[in-house]
Amino acid sequence: MTRPAATTRPPIASARRGAFTFIEILATLALLSIVLPSVMNGISLSLSAAQFAKQQSQAAVLARSKLTDLVVNKEWQYASLAGDFGGDWPEYRWKAETWDWDGGVMRELSVTVLWQQRRKERSVSLSTLVYTGGTQ
Repeated sequence: MTRPAATTRPPIASARRGAFTFIEILATLALLSIVLPSVMNGISLSLSAAQFAKQQSQAAVLARSKLTDLVVNKEWQYASLAGDFGGDWPEYRWKAETWDWDGGVMRELSVTVLWQQRRKERSVSLSTLVYTGGTQ
């Protein structure tokens, strides 16, 4: 008869460790203290850029809407060429300017929407040509 093989225990030196050493933890903390400020700064910059893009997009929509209103209702000829957007968009305001284009037959109408972001005034401008009906 053959004898079953005896089970042997692995030597203690080759046993797996179950925890981190104090030096490994310190090295990890040191690496995090170097990397984490850069990561947080990057996140902050990306959030700021996203906020600016959102505000700029909204300002462009508001400028287009105001430009259309001024042209369709012919308010650019006699109405006040500055104002705000009321309670719906309290952080935005607008101003419009007109000037002759092509010898008086047409006028250029430009609407600028302004807002504040981080204590700086930002703006978006849109322009169109308006036929005045005059002749040269």
